[in-house]
Amino acid sequence: MTHVVREVDRPGSKVHKKEIVEAVTVLETPPMIVVGLVGYIETPKGLRTFRTVWAEHISDECKRRFYKNWYRSKKKAFTKASVKWTDESGKKEIEKDLNKIKKYCAVVRVIAHTQMKLMNRRQKKAHIMEIQLNGGTVADKVEWAKTHLEKAIPVQQVFDQDEMIDVIGVTKGKGFKGVTSRWHTRKLQRKTHKGLRKVACIGAWHPSRVSFSVARAGQKGYHHRTEINKKIYRIGQGVHTKDGKVVKNNASTEYDLTEKTITPMGGFPHYGVVNQDYVMLHGCCMGPKKRVITLRKSLLVQTKRKALEKVNLKFIDTSSKMGHGRFQTREEKQTFMGPLKKDKPKDVAA
Repeated sequence: MTHVVREVDRPGSKVHKKEIVEAVTVLETPPMIVVGLVGYIETPKGLRTFRTVWAEHISDECKRRFYKNWYRSKKKAFTKASVKWTDESGKKEIEKDLNKIKKYCAVVRVIAHTQMKLMNRRQKKAHIMEIQLNGGTVADKVEWAKTHLEKAIPVQQVFDQDEMIDVIGVTKGKGFKGVTSRWHTRKLQRKTHKGLRKVACIGAWHPSRVSFSVARAGQKGYHHRTEINKKIYRIGQGVHTKDGKVVKNNASTEYDLTEKTITPMGGFPHYGVVNQDYVMLHGCCMGPKKRVITLRKSLLVQTKRKALEKVNLKFIDTSSKMGHGRFQTREEKQTFMGPLKKDKPKDVAA
């Protein structure tokens, strides 16, 4: 997390045209790779998978997801599926499946995986998910999915600046906790027998069981949660090359022209350096650092002024998050501190 300064554009409000400081979360979002598509047909019991078509080339990081023990396996996953793309009979079978999806299916989803090799994390196994295609006819969706097989989908193609999105993930785990911590029940008196961080009465004699609504000790945290209406303040481009030069300037604004990256000095605590594309969300989101987060289009029609407001950032803080950071960049620190003893060249003994 970090903070930004922006000017509020809300006519009639007391803070209209005034600068405010807001907390933001930076999520690193490398492009996802499309490796397949799946068609669903409608049945009386709901949606059912009808046909699945996989791409010809699937990376090892994606295949790892299908194995418990990668290094001891024969790594034969998807060998038969990839052969279909090479011979004529296989191509006819793929075309037949795609035509059946166009004819019978009501819902089309692409199968996409994350690129762990770009993240510089310890994990090598990619995360795989289905992403539903909306808009246009079923035939248009199938054609779009077919043309994008094995291609990268950047976050800029899915979400827009100032859009309201939903965030899905798993919260921080807290372990086994008692009722005071888990349900925030009132503590008992100081002299209570056998402890005071308890629930005094857990129910009547009859019915002779404990109701589900009574606070009890148990697991706290590590729960699946969906938070709705998170506003996108910025979709930033990662470190890239342009005209033979490395461009790292993805945290400057019209008002703050200092060339700096979104990574604060010393890196994000417990995370490191953000080199890929990123999404800046207003407020916080669930889970610790490095936990995978799913971003989803909002299911609601946004009508509130806050949701429709145009965000124009004036300043993004990139000072150190380890303590009370005073400097936005290394150059700023060097000009203020001057030459330091540790930076002096060591005298070589004759």
